[in-house]
Amino acid sequence: MLRLEPRAQASVVWRYASPVLALAITVVLGVLLFMALGKDPLRGLTVFFWEPIKSVYALSELLVKATPLLLIALGLAVCFRSNIWNIGAEGQFVMGAVFASGVALLADANSLSGYWVWVLLAGVLGGMVWAGLTAWLRDRFNASEILVSLMLVYVAVMVLNYLVYGAWKDPLGYNFPQTKTFDAVTQIPKLIPGTRVNIGVLLALAGVGALWVFLFRTRAGFAQQVGGLAPDAARYAGFSSRRALWLALLSSGAAAGLAGGLEVAGPLRQLTPFVPAGYGFAAIIVAFVGRLHPVGMVLSALLMSMFYIGGELAQSRLGLPRSLTGVFQGLLLFTLLACDTLMQYKLRWVPAVPSVPALKGGAS
Repeated sequence: MLRLEPRAQASVVWRYASPVLALAITVVLGVLLFMALGKDPLRGLTVFFWEPIKSVYALSELLVKATPLLLIALGLAVCFRSNIWNIGAEGQFVMGAVFASGVALLADANSLSGYWVWVLLAGVLGGMVWAGLTAWLRDRFNASEILVSLMLVYVAVMVLNYLVYGAWKDPLGYNFPQTKTFDAVTQIPKLIPGTRVNIGVLLALAGVGALWVFLFRTRAGFAQQVGGLAPDAARYAGFSSRRALWLALLSSGAAAGLAGGLEVAGPLRQLTPFVPAGYGFAAIIVAFVGRLHPVGMVLSALLMSMFYIGGELAQSRLGLPRSLTGVFQGLLLFTLLACDTLMQYKLRWVPAVPSVPALKGGAS
């Protein structure tokens, strides 16, 4: 029989090579999947890994997809390093979009330029409010943040649907469940003319730098990580677990809310039922593939955005279901977990011990 035995020390090289190996295994499994579906595997890999980067416009769309993934993953990294499991970033993303849309709908042609700043701040507030509910229930009643944050995702989606199908529905929208198109004054400034790339990219990169400084150059960041790795040592050192809880969840909610605000005030320019695109869940994979490191998450966010764009192209060009995006995301996470397990443990073959048959009639 095979048995997992802990290694004396995990390899430092494989700590960073493990995501690369997981990606390679995912590609191999993708080839087998395309063959099983009766599609040309080379064409399938081209759609997923070449089409999203073959032109300037394709690269711009890659950045548009990667921006919310990176922002949400940065916030989740603070939680996960603190051993606080915020699984409901999707709900915080949706509420950030709702709050931002509420402020955007108040704008008119007479609003001051730069009104988009207030839209984004409203998105940040929405994400923090939703994450704050999880923090309060965990702090006050010791409720599981995993279950609470996850269940709040469905509440957020119901709030969104109530608004777009009811109170905020555009009366001139031909009965489609959506708000009116936001005024131009709420539009986020674009970085590249003729594309949808906006200053959200710069905000995400600023977040990368801010998170690196916070985690590795501040006492508060050190306290967060110690609390996650060794709670008893953190209490002995006088670090407040309560403060760590609120800081982690509020910062994570703020990042997800900002991503939601950027989404509705940038590419979408209105609130629709299609705002929940799964970014909050995909960002969990982004965070772990990037090793919870700010720079690593930049690369993993780009990779995950390739999966999103590849899934859309596979639907239109290869006739495959769009759910193929989720399949590739799941394969990547599964293979990464498998590689990490073998990095920490080694497989050992242990011969089975034959069982001794019982003596009939009992022992004499």
